[in-house]
Amino acid sequence: MNGTRTITLPRLPDPGTIPETMIAQVIRQDRFGDPATAFQAEEIPTPPVGPDDVLVAVMAAGVNYNNVWAARGVPVDVIRSRQRSGEPYDFHIGGSDASGIVQTVGRDVTGIAVGDEVVVHPGVWDMDDPWIAAGRDPMTAPSARIWGYDTNFGSFAQLALAQSHQIMRKAPHLSWEEAAAPTLVGTTAYRMLFGWSGNIVEKDDVVLVWGGSGGLGTQAIQLVRHAGGIPVAVVSSPDRGEHCVLLGAAGWIDRTEYSHWGVPPHWTDAAQREWTAEARRFGKAIWDIVGARRNPAIVFEHSGEATVPTSVFVCDGGGMIVICAGTTGFSAMVDLRYHWTRQKRLQGSHGTNDAQAYAYNDLVCAGDIDPCVGRVVGFDEVGRVHSEMGEGSSPPGNTVVLVGAPEPGLGKSGPRVSL
Repeated sequence: MNGTRTITLPRLPDPGTIPETMIAQVIRQDRFGDPATAFQAEEIPTPPVGPDDVLVAVMAAGVNYNNVWAARGVPVDVIRSRQRSGEPYDFHIGGSDASGIVQTVGRDVTGIAVGDEVVVHPGVWDMDDPWIAAGRDPMTAPSARIWGYDTNFGSFAQLALAQSHQIMRKAPHLSWEEAAAPTLVGTTAYRMLFGWSGNIVEKDDVVLVWGGSGGLGTQAIQLVRHAGGIPVAVVSSPDRGEHCVLLGAAGWIDRTEYSHWGVPPHWTDAAQREWTAEARRFGKAIWDIVGARRNPAIVFEHSGEATVPTSVFVCDGGGMIVICAGTTGFSAMVDLRYHWTRQKRLQGSHGTNDAQAYAYNDLVCAGDIDPCVGRVVGFDEVGRVHSEMGEGSSPPGNTVVLVGAPEPGLGKSGPRVSL
C-alpha cells in the first residue's frame, strides 16, 4: 500500500462544530467524460444537516465503479436526475464508502454520538415510503437509492452526509483506510449471496465468482468460504488467480484463454456450434477445479453483456445467476434453451438493506472478513483511480483514498492477505 497527499486540506473544527465550507472532489456536467478530468477539487458549502442525518468527517473513502459512471454521465446523468426531483445543486460529490468520525447529528438521531468512529453503508431510502411502511424490503422500495451515487454529498469530501440508519461501528482493529475499503462491495455481495430466499449459499455449494480479484469478487470469495461453499474465481491473469486462492477460492479460470465472450451467434447460425463448444470448455474448467461434474449453484455476476450468456449456460439446474451491475455493457442475451427448462433464476440485486449491512459489518468487526486493500492514494488522485477502474487496469483488491486520515498505517492486526 502507498499513499501520498499533494492537496493540503484545511483542518476541520473539532467534532460538534460545523464549518461553513469544505473541500470536495466534485463532478460537474460540463466535465462529463474521462473520470481523470471529470473530478476536480473545489470548495463547497457544507450541506445542511436534517433531523435524521449524520455528518461524518471523512478519514478515508473507498472507490467503486458507480462513480466511474457518474463521472462519465452515462448511463444516467445523476445531477440532472436529482434536479428533476427538486435538488438545487449543479454538482455531484460521489463516494459510496467512508470511514470517519461523527461531526454532528440531527436532532432526531439516537444511539450515535459526536466523536464516534464509524463506517457508512450505501443503502438510502425514504423512511416514510409506503412500501417500507408495509414491511417490504427497503432496498426494493421506489425511494431506494445508493448513497454517493444517486445521492449527493458522498465520501469524496471532508464531510459526508448520511441517514442515521446507514451509520455502523468501525471495526476497532482496522485502520481508517482498511475500514473504508469494503462496505459497499461487501454489503452488495452479502445481499447477492444471502438475500434471495431459495438460492442462498449452502455448505458445499459451488459458486462461480466473476472478477474474483476485484472489490466485489474478493468479498464474495470470503463470504462463500465462510458459509462453507466452494468459490471458483474467474480472473484475467494467473497472478490475480493466485490472489483469489489466498482468499479461499478453490481455484481460478483465466478468462483470456477463451474466445466466446459477448453476445453469441443466433441459435440458427452455424457459428453457434463454436460458441457452445467454448462455453462447454469453460464449464469443464469448473468441474476440473471442483474435482467433480458439479455446476455452480450460484453464479455471482456483475460484468453483464460479455458474460451473462456463459453464466446462464454453466449455472446448475434450479440455480441462480445473481447480477448487480453491467460493467461490460447492458445488452445481455439469455438463450432460453438453457434457462426455462432447467428452471434457473436470473436475479437482479442492488445495494443492501440495514439487516444485510449490519450482518456483514459484524463479520468485519469479528475479523472474519479481510477488507482486501489493494492500494491507498491521496485525495488528489480520485479522478485518476476512477479512470483506471473504468479502463479495467486497477490492481487487485479495493482502492482507497485518504481524506482526513494521516499517512496510511496498518490497523492493529494488519491485513491477513496482501494484495
